[in-house]
Amino acid sequence: MKDNSFLPKNVGIWIRVSTEDQARGDSPEVHETRARAYAKQRGWTVREVYDLAGTSGKAVMSNSEAKRMMVDIKRGHITGLVFSKLARLSRNARELQDFGDFFAACKADLISLSESIDTTTAGGRMFFNLLGVFAQWEREEISDRVNSSFKTRASMGKLLNNQCPYGYKVVDAKLVLHPEEAPIRRQAYELFLIHRRKHAVARMLNEKGYRTRKNRLWAWAQIKTMLADPSAKGVHFFNRGKRVGSWKKSPKPESEWGRIECDPIVSENLWNQVNKILEEQGKAWKKPGRLPTQTFSRLAWCSCGGKMYARHDSPKYLCRKCNNKLPITDLEGIFHEQLKGFLSDPKRLTADINQAKKNLSEKEQLLANHQQAVQKVRDEIRKMRELFLAGEITPQGHGEFYKPAEERLNQLVAELPRLQADIDVLKVNQLSAEDIMAEASSLYDRWPKLPIDDRRKIAEAVCEKIVIGKDDVDITLSCIPSSEELCKNQTLLSARCK
Repeated sequence: MKDNSFLPKNVGIWIRVSTEDQARGDSPEVHETRARAYAKQRGWTVREVYDLAGTSGKAVMSNSEAKRMMVDIKRGHITGLVFSKLARLSRNARELQDFGDFFAACKADLISLSESIDTTTAGGRMFFNLLGVFAQWEREEISDRVNSSFKTRASMGKLLNNQCPYGYKVVDAKLVLHPEEAPIRRQAYELFLIHRRKHAVARMLNEKGYRTRKNRLWAWAQIKTMLADPSAKGVHFFNRGKRVGSWKKSPKPESEWGRIECDPIVSENLWNQVNKILEEQGKAWKKPGRLPTQTFSRLAWCSCGGKMYARHDSPKYLCRKCNNKLPITDLEGIFHEQLKGFLSDPKRLTADINQAKKNLSEKEQLLANHQQAVQKVRDEIRKMRELFLAGEITPQGHGEFYKPAEERLNQLVAELPRLQADIDVLKVNQLSAEDIMAEASSLYDRWPKLPIDDRRKIAEAVCEKIVIGKDDVDITLSCIPSSEELCKNQTLLSARCK
């Protein structure tokens, strides 16, 4: 039988080396050199090189390089494909079979250097299919070993692949606060607590000139994921899911999760408030009711478990389940007295002063990061301009970069005065414990004269829940507002009361 392997032939070289192989020194250049040397000995002409370095062997037919190769086979541009090993073509038995059928239909050859496979013969086709089964078995074995390694590392509290959530960075295998990202993530929680809209938070962060870790605009889905991540309150969970298909993930049992402690970005109370809102928003949509018109409309509950409402034309809070009632004026009076003792608590106020100092430090760090971001964008624009003037980039390339960079620079610069103003307010209003007590007393005196919207904001800031029984009222106070909020509220209230 005549050997056709030394006849003139146009071939392509297929290169697919996993990341693990490259780490061991098995580079794509080695595979290409080997294949070119073999083709030269056979008298073949290498027309194309298909480079899939770093691509998983689980599914390669959808890869752009694989599609290009198949088009070249169909149009007769090449009539053979040379690769170093069958597992380099694919580790999926089904795909290997499909490749074999495709090459047979196009009357093209598959040449595996390690296994010496020639698919033009019946024996070669059988050997090709048999090795395909072993390649898939090898892939599944590797997957099992990797998953087992992940499980072991997770149980030991060791991070996987040094991946970390936004707001943190990995230093010596530990999560530490990222000086640039952490203030932005903190702002996301604060903004969501005020506006309760993920789209609004994304829009406001983008308008301030902030970008994601990949320097892209924020989207509502990223905001939702970031807000729900418990790492912000000091605990990071990982190895919680495994990839299924190209992008979906399926959850792993909780026993396989990894857990690591880290410095919190926000308080646990703030994280809980934000995620409670997210949980409510995730429930079945209901037609929104009217906005509350009374001070405690969102806080009042009956001892029977029912919600208590006060209609705009009614003088009483009413539970529709048990018909329990309480006059609005009575609840206002009870809360007014509770407010005085709450705001005058020295321990709470001293803690608030310490928090004010922390807020000021964080704001100053945010301003410094913001100024660095402005300078960085300006440097990038200047470099791009120099390359354009030197003729190294086209006007189109310059325009595609310059417009988004200029937009971001304008956003960052516009945000600078507001950040500086926030710091100025905090510095001016660095209050002592006696000053805060005096302000608290002043707020107590002003309470009856305040507009109902202001009273409702203050009540929601300091009160967690009000339970109204037949003979008593239980008011659960949560925490005093931050010094920054208190200063802003006092300025606003002073202006309205004058």
